[in-house]
Amino acid sequence: MRHVARMKRIADLDMEPLVSAILLRGIVLSVSLIVAGLAWQWVATGQFGINDILQGVNVFHFLLGDLHDVSVAGLHPDVLVDLGVITLLLIPYVRVLASVAYFAWVERQWLYTLLTSGVLFTLTYMLFFG
Repeated sequence: MRHVARMKRIADLDMEPLVSAILLRGIVLSVSLIVAGLAWQWVATGQFGINDILQGVNVFHFLLGDLHDVSVAGLHPDVLVDLGVITLLLIPYVRVLASVAYFAWVERQWLYTLLTSGVLFTLTYMLFFG
């Protein structure tokens, strides 16, 4: 009986509110981190600039570099701004990941699951290896 109720809730899940929630929460988190980092930078140094160079770096290396900086120097304003940028870059990835899960487990539309998985594979490659 409990299993049937759970399946009913999953079947009633609508994709549009899910995508909207992912996008809205991701943008709010990203902007909050960036603003907090810039505000901290301004309070600490009197300047709004950040010191990171993003050209030629994928998200995976960018995140690893920030984790290394935190382990060596502790949390600082640049890391908050970087986390905001990383969050912003990962919003489409999470949205596509949610779409794959939705098409596979809620809608059981295998063609859409396959096509969206192709997009997910491409995004994974570009974000983490490209």
